[in-house]
Amino acid sequence: MGDSLVIIPTYNEKENIENIIKVVFSLPKKFHVLIIDDGSPDGTAQIVKNLQKEFSDSLFMIEREGKLGLGTAYIAGFKWALSKEYEYIFEMDADFSHDPKDLLRLYDACVNEGADLAIGSRYNVGVNVVNWPMGRVIMSYFASKYVKLITGMKVHDATAGFVCYKRKVLETIDLDQVQFKGYAFQIEMKYTAYCLGFNLKEVSIIFVNRVLGVSKMNSGIFSEAFFGVIRLRIRKMLGKFRPHQAQ
Repeated sequence: MGDSLVIIPTYNEKENIENIIKVVFSLPKKFHVLIIDDGSPDGTAQIVKNLQKEFSDSLFMIEREGKLGLGTAYIAGFKWALSKEYEYIFEMDADFSHDPKDLLRLYDACVNEGADLAIGSRYNVGVNVVNWPMGRVIMSYFASKYVKLITGMKVHDATAGFVCYKRKVLETIDLDQVQFKGYAFQIEMKYTAYCLGFNLKEVSIIFVNRVLGVSKMNSGIFSEAFFGVIRLRIRKMLGKFRPHQAQ
């Protein structure tokens, strides 16, 4: 068993899934990949099953019935990763908006630079987003500014979905108590790690809007994040963020 697992949630990603898996497996470091497919009607899961014949020791999949939310997909992946003894657990999109080569930089930040949670950051140095509509860039940028203001976290890109966790972070967070399912899930995980005293480090990346397939973003995702941040701050004030006690 390798030490690093890349979790990739999918819903209708047939245009991208084979390529993204093969690029990850072509990297100079060995990563395992876990696909969490939410019942994609376009045949994404079948493509993965075909690839598993070629990559039987390093490509895994959890199939779920229907769209259950990004947050629950990652929680399922985290629990699977912890049960399999991985030391470094990554989140990454399937659509090449995250460059797989940057997995190496996130890994290095955790292994050699003292990070407990490495964040692939679009806003650490300016705005590094390519081919997004300007309205979406502005909304995302100011969402991160807003999160920083309300929470006090020294993180420029709190909504980033390209990250590497050390195992001990996911063991310490009570995954059953994570409340948000969508966009705010990313904020909640970072803020919980921050409140529990872990070291968060941003690694500057260039985020490229998807070329193939359809974006899953909508306005409801942003409203969850807006109000969710206030709820997170209140939970902190009430002392709700405590280390998970193993049963």
